[in-house]
Amino acid sequence: MEKNIVRKIQTFDATEKAIGRLATEIATILRGKHKPEYQAHIDGGDIVEVKNITLALFGSAKKQEQKKYFSHSQHPGGLKTTLLKDLVVKNPSEVLRKAVRDMLPATRLRPGMLKRLIIR
Repeated sequence: MEKNIVRKIQTFDATEKAIGRLATEIATILRGKHKPEYQAHIDGGDIVEVKNITLALFGSAKKQEQKKYFSHSQHPGGLKTTLLKDLVVKNPSEVLRKAVRDMLPATRLRPGMLKRLIIR
């Protein structure tokens, strides 16, 4: 018995909001935990649209200097690091996307949830 999932669009204004606190709300909605019919094995979350991401609070100056994002090319010596302050200048929406991604479960459902996150 298959049930139709009704997805609503929920809009957030990121102006003067901390990235971490915004990410926790978004992750909850993407998972569908705010709905009474929530089941962990079903991707029943809503669509989330975030506006004014450039006006969000990306942490203190000290955090922007110290926080690093790591990626690896899988080749010897292929570790790359990016500082938070550089990523905020280059692509502020990527900071929120990474925060939300890390708050979602690492299962096959995560890519589908992240596709429903729209950042403008």
